[in-house]
Amino acid sequence: MEHKTVRGNGIDIHVAIQGPSDGPVVLLIHGFPTLWYSWRHQIPGLAALGYRAVAPDLRGYGDSDAPPEVSSYTCFHMVSDLIAVISALTEDKVFVVGHDWGALLAWYLCLCRPDKVKALVNLSVPFFFGPKDPTVKPLDRMRKFYGDDFYICRFQEVGAIEAEISEVGIERVVRRVLTYRSPRPFILPKDKSFWGPKDETIPLPSWLTEKDVAYYVSKFQEKSFTGGVNYYRNFDRNNELLGPWVGCKIQVPTKFAIGDQDLVYHFPGAKEYIHGPKFKEDVPLLEEPVVMEGVAHFINQEKPQEILQLIVDFISKF
Repeated sequence: MEHKTVRGNGIDIHVAIQGPSDGPVVLLIHGFPTLWYSWRHQIPGLAALGYRAVAPDLRGYGDSDAPPEVSSYTCFHMVSDLIAVISALTEDKVFVVGHDWGALLAWYLCLCRPDKVKALVNLSVPFFFGPKDPTVKPLDRMRKFYGDDFYICRFQEVGAIEAEISEVGIERVVRRVLTYRSPRPFILPKDKSFWGPKDETIPLPSWLTEKDVAYYVSKFQEKSFTGGVNYYRNFDRNNELLGPWVGCKIQVPTKFAIGDQDLVYHFPGAKEYIHGPKFKEDVPLLEEPVVMEGVAHFINQEKPQEILQLIVDFISKF
């Protein structure tokens, strides 16, 4: 595996790359609060099969630049970053795989630049979260369903949430979030009770090692979580910016998978969307969605070989 810096869209973007230089590119896009490292199992697996696996740290994360302004984290900034990475590596279309925020950005990429994407595998976040009526604010809907302590609503508190993270400590935040596997809404009470007592041990699941935690902690200690949190602070703005694409379809061959214990699967209307006709209407080239039993949100880390196989089985058709 090699690590490179791609200069594009005004920032330096760190990418991890493995596989033959002439292999078909598979762009792996991580989510919150992870890094390129969340694809550590799929990267060598794809490379061994002749693909060129490319996993960037998104802006605000890891070894990529982190602009300080909240306004520098809109959907268009992210799509432009991804186009810069693709253009630096190949003139051909690429396969795209996204998880969490990476899945949402992959939907945006396919919506805005389908000419760059050969096929898409998205995990955890369906197109249910695509652009909607720009007069309806997504954050208002979230507050209506979940209240002000819903994590996305709490993330709007510029400065306050950063101070809370600083008080709790980077390592505890990493451990607590990555081990969260309840289908219930992710609620962050202002009394900080979510994080638990500081002397309480947070056991790790079998798929997450102390070495993994140490890597995540080392990178978030450098930049903290502000960059990643800034994505959430642009939810309403993104919905306005994507107004011209309301009603547009994803015209890219697509595979989707989610765990049945994923909190996103239990968002109001999500199951109905995934299993009903609307998902296929919005994404006409969608194959039958896959729901993995007993699997929570961090699906590509929890079930690494199964997700690798799902990716390969799908993209090998093209």
